[in-house]
Amino acid sequence: MTPAIRIGSTEIIALADGAGPFFSPRAEAFPAASAAQWAAADRFDPGAVDGDGRWTLQFRAFAIRSDQGVTLVDAGFGPSDGPAASWAPVPGVLPESLAASGIDRDEVDTVVLTHLHTDHVGWAVVNEEAVTTSGDGPSGGLSPFFPNAEYLLQRRELDAIDELNPQLRELLIDPLQKTDQLRLLDGDTPLRGAGRAVATPGHTPGHQSVVVEDGRESALITGDLLVNAIQLLYPEIAYAHETDPETARRSRQRLLAAGPGETLHVATSHLTEPFVPAPRA
Repeated sequence: MTPAIRIGSTEIIALADGAGPFFSPRAEAFPAASAAQWAAADRFDPGAVDGDGRWTLQFRAFAIRSDQGVTLVDAGFGPSDGPAASWAPVPGVLPESLAASGIDRDEVDTVVLTHLHTDHVGWAVVNEEAVTTSGDGPSGGLSPFFPNAEYLLQRRELDAIDELNPQLRELLIDPLQKTDQLRLLDGDTPLRGAGRAVATPGHTPGHQSVVVEDGRESALITGDLLVNAIQLLYPEIAYAHETDPETARRSRQRLLAAGPGETLHVATSHLTEPFVPAPRA
């Protein structure tokens, strides 16, 4: 059964794309973490460490389904010829996960790209000749996998593309601009359906997350605002691959702070469980 939660009348669905080990030891990724902090993280998320002690990540996207339509947050690491192929466990299974949730790619009207790392944009634009999921898309060449969707990216992220991954200009940005499907955001922005995009810079210059709220209950779809349970439990801990660790810390602390009587569900890209409660202070 596909993992999902409801925030009011809105359904948030976790969509698996794959899983695999990180490319370096987690102690190198979080050099300031103590043994006691790692022990707490392992109790919280024991599935993040395999039998050989390697940090194992899930790679997933999320669908937000409401009466107003379907929004996809992130696009996994993609097919076997995608931009993440050199390091990620391709091909991903996001199209199958969408189908299992009853979502056709044609009905996705919004795609929020949290940032320009290749494990979050893989299915955004594809070579249709290499994809055999439905067979009803454009024939050949790079084209948006979600033909009716508006793709949302923070302007600051696009401005930093040469620093982050210059190949994505040709593989992602140019095809989206050619079909007039790319929309650049300047900070927090309401989404067409449920929720709002929230600027959470630090992991990358224009990183964004998504918040869905109903009364005193909310869900935070993190992107890479946090990548391991240790950052959920200890938001001050820096990740070695953040472009601005101090700004990332402030973004985490701001978004993970639930007030008295509030319930915050954290929807994560890389933890073992897709939905976890935000720790109480």
